Amino acid sequence: MKIISLHTKSQQQRKKAIKGDREAQEQIFNEHAPVMLSICRQYVKDIHHAEDLMLQGFLKVFKNLEKFKNGGSFEGWIRKIMVNTCISYLRKKNHLEFTDEEYQFNDLITHNVENTSVEDIQKLIDALPDGYKMVFNLYAIEGYKHHEIAKKLSISESTSKSQLFKARKWLQANYIKMNRIKDADR
Repeated sequence: MKIISLHTKSQQQRKKAIKGDREAQEQIFNEHAPVMLSICRQYVKDIHHAEDLMLQGFLKVFKNLEKFKNGGSFEGWIRKIMVNTCISYLRKKNHLEFTDEEYQFNDLITHNVENTSVEDIQKLIDALPDGYKMVFNLYAIEGYKHHEIAKKLSISESTSKSQLFKARKWLQANYIKMNRIKDADR
């Protein structure tokens, strides 16, 4: 029986890219850029800044490509670099503030989220206070655990949990407000 290695094309492509083959690098970029831009966009509201961060992230990818050992998902490895690039950017710009501010969460009721557009959901996430947004993205979108978030952001695990709790409540309250405004406009 002959054993066929999976993903040999992408492995060969990575080997070429490590050696500086611009065509191979361009193929890797073109294959992964749309997803990576959306990841950067989750952390940074402005699409132009998100694009800059994605490009910075890809520079890091190509500088460190030989460090990827095929031990996991290549896309996951790139994704981690993009998230870390965004976190570093936000730290440098002092955009990472964790608030203890309490929002009023009156009359939280369940609405039908299925009729909500992706754009509306993104607007809600963009409007989150920075600390809430960072923890929410890392937990709900990237799948990090609270102890991992705490380590990554240099905060306590309880701060991570409270920021997530507050982010969820903030999203619920503002989702309701958004729907009330839409209903009033009809």
